[in-house]
Parts: sequence; structure tokens; C-alpha cells
Amino acid sequence: MTEEFKVNGEQLVAKVKEIIHEGNVRRIILKQDDKTLLEIPVTWAAVGVLIAPVLAAVGALAALVAECTIVVEKRDE
Repeated sequence: MTEEFKVNGEQLVAKVKEIIHEGNVRRIILKQDDKTLLEIPVTWAAVGVLIAPVLAAVGALAALVAECTIVVEKRDE
């Protein structure tokens, strides 16, 4: 199952944090138009050690894009 959210650069980090904390997410894909900018396997990020570098990468990306789409792949419950 997937969901999509359109956000601007200012909202990107906050939305990704919110999605990670939901807990039933398998992967987050950040896209601009049809280009995939970043894929985040959330099972790795959920370990805790990898959250800071992932959010730093998302923050750097947010500075470069005006608007992007977040595609969220959720686990089957």
C-alpha cells in the first residue's frame, strides 16, 4: 500500500519525521516530478543510529527543492 504527499521544501523534514514516527512504514521515496531524489528504507532508520544522517540528507535536499512528492510504502498489517 502506498500514500503520496506533496510538500514544499520547508515542510519536508517535518513531514518525513512524522512519517517515520508512524511506525508502519517500510520505505519513503522523495521525488521531484518523475525523478527519484532519495529512497529511505525506514526499517534501517528506525534503528535510531541512522535517523540523524537520514534527516540531515533530507534537510540538505529540502534546501534544494521548492516542492516534492513523498511516496510512502506501508507494511501490510
